[in-house]
Amino acid sequence: MLKIRNSHFKESKKDKSFGYLPSDKEVFCYNLSNKNGFEVEVINYGAVISSIKIPISKKKKVDIVLGFETLENYIQSFNLPSAPYLGAIVGRYAGRINNAEFILNGNKVELTKNHGSHQLHGGINGFSKALWSVKNVTTNAITLEYISQDNEENFPGQLTTQVTYILTEDNELKVDMFAKSTEDTIINLTQHSYFNLDGQSEDIVNQDLFVNSSKTLETNIDNIPTGRFFEVARSPFDFNLPKECPTKIDNTFVLNDNDTVSAILISKKNNLKMSVFTNQPAIHIYVGGNCFNQIKGKENASYHPLSGICFEAQNFPDAPNHEHFPSAVLKKDETYHHKTTFKFEKI
Repeated sequence: MLKIRNSHFKESKKDKSFGYLPSDKEVFCYNLSNKNGFEVEVINYGAVISSIKIPISKKKKVDIVLGFETLENYIQSFNLPSAPYLGAIVGRYAGRINNAEFILNGNKVELTKNHGSHQLHGGINGFSKALWSVKNVTTNAITLEYISQDNEENFPGQLTTQVTYILTEDNELKVDMFAKSTEDTIINLTQHSYFNLDGQSEDIVNQDLFVNSSKTLETNIDNIPTGRFFEVARSPFDFNLPKECPTKIDNTFVLNDNDTVSAILISKKNNLKMSVFTNQPAIHIYVGGNCFNQIKGKENASYHPLSGICFEAQNFPDAPNHEHFPSAVLKKDETYHHKTTFKFEKI
C-alpha cells in the first residue's frame, strides 16, 4: 500500500451526496477552500475536479473549469461522439497507444481497444469511470485511491494509485499522484480538466496561451506519434511568446525544462493568470469540451469545440513503442510520482 503524506492536512471537512452509480454505489462531492475565498469541488467518480471557483471581485466568483451538475451527466458524457473526460484522472495510460499493444520484458501485451484499432486514455473504462475511495479529506486537501486489478484493460500488475489535491493559501491547486504495481507495468497518468478563465459560457479564443516548448511530437493521421519531433519555431505551434489560444489543437509539447513554468493561460476579461508547473516531460494541449448539444454543462452552458483548454501534463503518448521516448515502465514495487501545480494570480 502507498503511504499517505499528511503534512498538508488540516481539520476534517464533510462531504455531500452527488448521486448513485448504476451499481447503487453512492458518489460524493467534497469541497476544498482557502482563506482567500477560492473553492474547489472534487467528486470521487473518476477523481474528477468538478469546479474551481475564483473570486474576481468582492461579490463575484468565476468557475473556471468545465463540468456537469449531475453524476448522470458525467456518466452520459462517455457516450458522446467524442468523450470529453471532463476533470477526470486519466489512466493507466493517458493518450494513445498504437494498435493497443506494446512489448514489456520481451513479451507482447495486447490491450483493450477503444479508439479504432488503438487504445486511448486507458481503455474502455480506465480510471476516469472508476469509483475512487477517499483516504483523507480536510478543509483544503483530499486524497483518493483507486486499485486497478491485475489485467484490468489487459495491463499487467495490480496498480494502486493515489491522487491528492491540495488548495494552498498561495492560490495553488497541487495535484500529487503516486502509484505502485505488483508487477512490471506501464503508467502515464494525467489530470484532464478543461480550463476557461472567462467562465462557463465563453470560448477560449480571447485568452492568451504560453507554452515553454521548442518542439512537439510529430503524429500520423490517427494522432499517433511517429517517433519524430517537430520544431515549433516560426510555426502556428510556437507559443514561446503568449498569443491567442488556437481554435484547434491536440498536440503534445516537449517541455524545455521542469524548473520553470510549463504553460500559462491569461484572461484579459477577468484579469486572471493560471501558471502550470509539472515534473512531467511533456504537456498535451487540447482545445475542446464539445458536448454536441446533448448534455448541458454547469450554469446551463452549451459546451462546444472552443469551450475549454486542457493542460495534460504527462509522459509522451505511445512511449512504450518508442525506445528513444522517456520510459513509461514502472518496475515492480517501485514508486511512480507525478506532480502538477496550477497557480492562479490576478493581473
